[in-house]
Amino acid sequence: MKAWTHGDTNNGDDEWEEDMKLAEQAVQAINKLNPKPKFFVLCGDLVHGMPGTRWRNNQLQDLKDVLKNTNQDIPLVFASGNHDVGNTPTKETIDDYCKNWGDDYFSFWVGGVFFLVLNSQLYFDSSQCPELRQAQDAWLDEQLAVAANQKCKHIIVFQHIPLFLSKPDEDHDYFNLDKSVRQEIMEKFHKAGIKAVFSGHYHRNAGGFYKDLEMVVSSAIGCQLGKDTHGLRVVVVTEEKVVHKYYSLDELGSHGIEKELLDLLPKQK
Repeated sequence: MKAWTHGDTNNGDDEWEEDMKLAEQAVQAINKLNPKPKFFVLCGDLVHGMPGTRWRNNQLQDLKDVLKNTNQDIPLVFASGNHDVGNTPTKETIDDYCKNWGDDYFSFWVGGVFFLVLNSQLYFDSSQCPELRQAQDAWLDEQLAVAANQKCKHIIVFQHIPLFLSKPDEDHDYFNLDKSVRQEIMEKFHKAGIKAVFSGHYHRNAGGFYKDLEMVVSSAIGCQLGKDTHGLRVVVVTEEKVVHKYYSLDELGSHGIEKELLDLLPKQK
C-alpha cells in the first residue's frame, strides 16, 4: 500500500505494516465464520515485491507467518499473480514460486465440485517459457476431459488476471487478457461447462458474463485502486448455482455472513 500511495511501485515497498494488519484481520474474520469455509483461496499477488526485488523475501516470510494462524481445518489455496512470478515469467521465477507456495496450476475436488487453479501469467506473456504455457494448455485439456467424464456438479476456475473486467469484447489493457487469447479461453471454458472464473489483479470489484460463464473480479485485502473496501468474497456453491458476495473485512469480522447466503446452505446437523 505504501508503494502505491507514494507513487513508487518499484521501490516503495520497504514498509508493509498496514498490509500485515489487514491480512491478520482477514484471517481472524475467516476463522470466525460459521459454518467453516471448505477452503480459503488467494487469487494471486500474495506479496508486492516482484521476483528478485529487495524486500520480497521479508514480505514472503511475514505473509506466511500471518497465514499460519488460519484455522488448521481451513485449507489454503494459492493462485500465482504477476507480482509472484513476474509480468514475463521464466522457468526460474515459477520454480521459486512453487518452492514457496506449491504448484502454479492444479485441480482439486470438494463436494462434487471440480476446481481448477491456473497460472494466468502464462496467458499474459509466455515469451520466456513457451514450453510451460504448452504444458499448462495440455494439462488443462486433460482436466476438462476428466471433468466431462465425471459429470461433476460444477466446474470453477481461479486465476489472477481476469479474462475481462466487464464485457467479453472489451479492449485489452494491463488488467485483462489479450483479446485473441481471451476469446479462445472463454470459448473453451464455455464448451466445458465452467460456471465461473474468480480473479483478482484489478484491486477493484468488477465482472460480467460470456454466455453463461460468469467472470468474477474481486478487490483486495490490501491496496484498493477504486472505491471498494479492504475485503473478501464469500462464495456459496449449491447443487444448482454459485452465489457470491464481497464483504468488507470489518463487516465480515463483526457480523459474519448474512442470512440470505446462510439459507442457501444445507442445515447443519
